[in-house]
Amino acid sequence: MTGSPSPLSTTTVGDAGVPVVFLHGLFGQGRNFTQIAKDLQPEARSLLVDLPNHGGSAWTDRFDYVEAADLVAEHLAGGVAAAGPVHVVGHSMGGKVAMVLALRHPDLVDRLVVVDIAPAAGGSLGEFEHLLDSLAALDLSTVTRRSEADEQLAEHVHDARVRGFLLQNLRPDGGTFRWRANLELLRRELSTIGGFPDLGDATFDHPVLWLAGERSDYVRPEHGPTMRRLFPRTTLVTVKGAGHWVHSEQPDVFVTALRTFLLAPG
Repeated sequence: MTGSPSPLSTTTVGDAGVPVVFLHGLFGQGRNFTQIAKDLQPEARSLLVDLPNHGGSAWTDRFDYVEAADLVAEHLAGGVAAAGPVHVVGHSMGGKVAMVLALRHPDLVDRLVVVDIAPAAGGSLGEFEHLLDSLAALDLSTVTRRSEADEQLAEHVHDARVRGFLLQNLRPDGGTFRWRANLELLRRELSTIGGFPDLGDATFDHPVLWLAGERSDYVRPEHGPTMRRLFPRTTLVTVKGAGHWVHSEQPDVFVTALRTFLLAPG
């Protein structure tokens, strides 16, 4: 590999329309939203962001939501948001980054969509701990094809869809593979990733759509008061038949929700 990763690697889908920024969750990459972005065309021009320690973006020495949000803010202010605020959609970890971004830099964000995460600590961290341990256990020195990694991972992760999502983080490196995501840091900082920073009295008084998966426990009734204190113009919608990965499990419903909330006139 030559050169150094960019602080934030991004991809643009579409060349016209309302700017929409997508922030992915743990293990994800901006490209996870490629089809969603295409489905929003031609009304939207989407920026797909690789968050720090993921995809093509640079690795860091620690995980910090404020630092990540400020990095995204700097990138947006010098680019897609230079002419005015943009819509932001964030899933899971990316949803927390999106919330911190809106609270700290409200001038950059028009409307906000938070997907299956709450501004609180908790959720099924044990699941992610298991996935991180399973990925770390793979012996990449013996892997020459992605299918071989899939075979090894299948011993610990039985859902083929989840394995396919995780193995998108594998990148060819000579005759073998390496991880694009900073797995060691993500595992070490998992409790921080599962938390949410105290931002004092900050609030975001723009419209917010809060999408929760019906079969997920990341958004619970007790989270409502905090969400509405920080984001007083919040509308909560529960997506039937969806777990944590709402956009991949119910993509048609997800696109319809985004179109109605972000792109409808008026």
